[in-house]
Amino acid sequence: MKLYYHPLSGHSHRARLYLSLIGEPFELVEVDLPSGEHKKPAFLKLNPLGQVPVLVDGDTVVPDSNAILIYASKRFGKTDWLPQTPAGAAAVERWLSIAAGDLAFGAAAARLVTVFSAKLDAEAAIKRAHGLLQRMEDVLADRPWLAGDSPTIADVALYSYTARAPEGFVDLNAYPNVLAWLARIEALPGFVEFQRTPVGLAA
Repeated sequence: MKLYYHPLSGHSHRARLYLSLIGEPFELVEVDLPSGEHKKPAFLKLNPLGQVPVLVDGDTVVPDSNAILIYASKRFGKTDWLPQTPAGAAAVERWLSIAAGDLAFGAAAARLVTVFSAKLDAEAAIKRAHGLLQRMEDVLADRPWLAGDSPTIADVALYSYTARAPEGFVDLNAYPNVLAWLARIEALPGFVEFQRTPVGLAA
């Protein structure tokens, strides 16, 4: 398998982290975002949206980080990471939707402003980030993982941008349960760190 990625992309890290956690071999292929490689014809054949990450597994091409988490879980039978019961699957899917919604438009967007100079409303993104962090804090007060009693792809989907939220001026210090959850993920066998950028509160 080949994973087309960029080291500063939280979506890319999400996919890379999961493949490493489940111990499946893959080749990293860095896409030169600053030069616009992701918008050139060769890459657009893999993902017409021109976004990383993209997983290529033989003849199967899977764009989108959350889709990659689901594909790899199904492909390698990782039912511990993606439960098969209706309730378990629904609990995971809820967090995948949050990752594509409040996380993307909150902590991830705030970080886009500082790391990539994106023209976004940083104040609104930071406010949205804290709203999600409080919800996570409350959930994690009752259990160690977001979707149950063991780690799932829900935790992987939320990890990267939450861990680097301070780079977008989102302070995590008021959320001890979230900080403990981040530490639990970082202690998992196969964990790989998301590259740090000295900006925002991390400067």
